Amino acid sequence: MNSARIDSARLWASLMEMAEIGGTARGGCNRQALTDQDKAARDLFTTWGRAAGCDVKVDEVGNIFLRRPGRRPDAAPILIGSHLDTQETGGRFDGVYGVLAGLEVVRSLADHAIELNRPLEVASWTNEEGCRFAPAMLGSGVVAGSYDLAYAYGRTDKAGRSFGAELERIGYRGSEPARPRSFRAMFEAHIEQGPILEQTATTIGVVTGIQGAYWFDVALTGVSCHAGPTPMEARRDPWRAATPLIEGVFAIAAAQAPWGRATVGDVKASPGSRNTVPERLVISIDLRHPDRDTLEAMVADFRALAASAAARNDIGLEITQIWHMPPTRFDPELVRTIERAARELGLKAADIVSGAGHDSLHTAQFAPTAMIFVPCTGGLSHNEAEEASAADLAAGANVLFQAVLAVGNERI
Repeated sequence: MNSARIDSARLWASLMEMAEIGGTARGGCNRQALTDQDKAARDLFTTWGRAAGCDVKVDEVGNIFLRRPGRRPDAAPILIGSHLDTQETGGRFDGVYGVLAGLEVVRSLADHAIELNRPLEVASWTNEEGCRFAPAMLGSGVVAGSYDLAYAYGRTDKAGRSFGAELERIGYRGSEPARPRSFRAMFEAHIEQGPILEQTATTIGVVTGIQGAYWFDVALTGVSCHAGPTPMEARRDPWRAATPLIEGVFAIAAAQAPWGRATVGDVKASPGSRNTVPERLVISIDLRHPDRDTLEAMVADFRALAASAAARNDIGLEITQIWHMPPTRFDPELVRTIERAARELGLKAADIVSGAGHDSLHTAQFAPTAMIFVPCTGGLSHNEAEEASAADLAAGANVLFQAVLAVGNERI
C-alpha cells in the first residue's frame, strides 16, 4: 500500500465551499440540474480542475470530464464520477462528495508527485437526481445508450422549459460525443443514504451492486360528484381502489424483507376539491429489490392487486411504467480492490447493496465499475439535514485514492 494520503482538511473545505452554492436556510442545498446554481457549481468545479492541471471537456448532454494525463496517454483511463446537482431540499454531500473526492485524488497525486501509468478522469454527470428533468441519471444514461440525445433534449420541467434549451442557456452544451468510451475502471464514492453502516459502526461500505427498481404511475378513474348529497353506496370513488392498493404494495414489499421496498411518493387528485369526490387519482408506485426474479414477482403481484382493487370497486385502471432500473452487479475485481484498500488502511468494511440508483448503474454497462459508501447520520439523505463526518468522508476518499493507485499503477 502506498503511504500517501489525501488532504482531509482540503476535501472538507471544498465540500463546504460548494455547499454555499444553492445553500438553504436550513443548512441544505437546492442546486437542481441546469439552474443558475448548477451552472455556478459547474464553473467552480472546472476552475478547480484546471488549477489542478486537468484538461476539461464537456459532452453533448453537459457531462463534465477533468482529465489528468498518465505515463501512457493511449491507455484506457480510470474514471471517478458522481454528480453536482441536488434535490430541491437536498443535502451537502449526496453526489457532490463523489465528485470532490475524485478531485481530491487528483490534487493529492500532484501533492505527492505521483504519476499513474494510466490517465485519470473525474466526471460530473448531468441530472442525476431527476427531480427537475425526469428520468434520473439522464446524463450517464445517454452515454450508456439507455436514452438517445433527442429524448434527453426534449425532457421538460414543470414550467415547460426543455433540458436542451436550459443546457444551452447555462453554457454547458458541449461538443464531445455523449457515447461510451473505453475505461479500465470506474469508481464512485457516495454517502450511504441509509442507516446500515452507522448502525453497525462500519466506516466503509464495499458496494457489490445496486438493487433494481420500477416506477409506475397508476391512474384510477371514477365519477366526480358532490361530497354532501351523494350517498356512499352510490359513489364510484377512486379512493376505494386506491386504499387497498396502497396498503397492498406495502405488504408486497414486507413479504420480501429485508430487501423489498415499496414507496408511494406522490398522489394527484382531480379535480382536487375538498368537497368533491375525485374523478381521477394518479398514484406513483416505486418497487425495489436487488434480485431480478424477486423484483419481477413483486411487480406481477402489484399488477394483479391493482386490477383486483379496481374491478372490485368499478374503477377504471391504467398502469404506466415510467422507469425501470435493472439490478446491477459491480465488477468483482474492483469490489475486492476497494475491500483490500479499506483493510490495509485499517478501516472496518463490509459488503453492501445500494438501495438507491446511481450513475454507476449506467457506467457498469460500458466499464468495470464499483462504489464506495461512507456513513451518513441517521441514514438521512434527500433532506436538508443530511450530514456526514469529516473523518468518514476522508476515510472513503483515502480508500478511493488507494484503489486508484492500485489500478493506475498496473503494468500495461
